[in-house]
Amino acid sequence: MLTSERLIEIAATNRVNAELIRRLPALGLDQCMLTAGCLFQTVWNQKSGLPAGWGIKDYDIFYFDEDVSWEAENSVINAVQDACRDLDISIEVKNQARVHLWYAQRFGRPYPQLRSAKEGVDRYLISGTCIGLDIRSGEIYAPYGLTDADEGLLRINPLNHQPDLFIQKAKSYQERWSWLKILSS
Repeated sequence: MLTSERLIEIAATNRVNAELIRRLPALGLDQCMLTAGCLFQTVWNQKSGLPAGWGIKDYDIFYFDEDVSWEAENSVINAVQDACRDLDISIEVKNQARVHLWYAQRFGRPYPQLRSAKEGVDRYLISGTCIGLDIRSGEIYAPYGLTDADEGLLRINPLNHQPDLFIQKAKSYQERWSWLKILSS
């Protein structure tokens, strides 16, 4: 059974995750979370006997800042990139306070205004991938638990019910980790 402690242990076998966990606190970002694929995909790699960082396209960092200007977010993006330049990875940094401002234009669908970084984690398309590591506290946030990530079960997130996007995302995961199971709602 995948526990929060075991997830953190497995995630840290990915040297990039370990470095991000070490470096990000120095940036002082409010509600800073390492989240998404860099966590659950490292678990899937461990289960598949693959290198820890295999197949991970980018490393997602969420934070929450009431300053929703692009200039403020861009400043944070640049600071994170400067702090991690030597890691030679793709990093996606998003202020969850401002996602609602650009989401509809980019994805053609409305997005609610969020009140925390955790609410951003809550909205991933696949419920078992709603996982974040709070950089300050070192705690795992997983509103739907860790069982689906552990067992490779891909089911639609009831909070973000977009069947077309869910299937697209689930199939892209299944192409890399063939043992994953896509469950219909």
